[in-house]
Amino acid sequence: MLAKPRPLDRTDGVEAGVAAEAAGLDALLGHLKPIEIIERSVREFFRGEVAAVSSFGADSAVLLHMIAKIDRSLPVIFLDTGKHFEETLGYRDALVADFGLTDVRVIKPDEAALERVDPTGRLHETDTDACCNVRKVEPLARGVEPFRAWFTGRKRFQASTRAALPVFEAVGSRIRINPLARWTTSDQADYMRAHALRENPLVAYGYLSIGCFPCTQPVQPGEDARSGRWAGHAKTECGIHLSGLEKSLTDASL
Repeated sequence: MLAKPRPLDRTDGVEAGVAAEAAGLDALLGHLKPIEIIERSVREFFRGEVAAVSSFGADSAVLLHMIAKIDRSLPVIFLDTGKHFEETLGYRDALVADFGLTDVRVIKPDEAALERVDPTGRLHETDTDACCNVRKVEPLARGVEPFRAWFTGRKRFQASTRAALPVFEAVGSRIRINPLARWTTSDQADYMRAHALRENPLVAYGYLSIGCFPCTQPVQPGEDARSGRWAGHAKTECGIHLSGLEKSLTDASL
């Protein structure tokens, strides 16, 4: 059986306390500008206990640029699923150099788990959820396990499933922070232009949300930014932003 990382304290009392903390922070800070949310989270509320998670995808430069302005040594977690576009890996390296990020942590799927559930590397063809579990959910759970909180670049406009996205939200015994939640496409474009940030080269080809290459397609006109992910499947999220992330730390089936 695959050895699991240290289980989280999942008692009802702890999780209820974290949920209350997240709600309180959302009320206190959720209206602030993204960079103010990041600064206060890093320097005041989660000092030394927060990381960022980045896909280095279509619009990752914005969050990473803000983080670099606050603290270039903040840990940045990148999931190397083994199925990324080469352009994404190159983009990752370019942004790290652009912003002077000094602590990028590359997290990979567990080799024993891959051998057990996806020995041919073609699991995505028959079970996209299982593929995401072994290549994304369980590795990310290991990546964020040492921290009390982490930043994401998620935004409400990206998909209907994110329309009510809060800035601070509880994930079991941890807090996920979405500083850009209230931003629009115009906010994002304006920031990219104002700071002359490079974008993932795949965006020019219509890839507005970029994941693993077997399950990502260009977005069609009029569709939301995430419509090119798992096209043809009843799936809109890989699972790293859902409850399965916390569960994966103690579920030996993953």
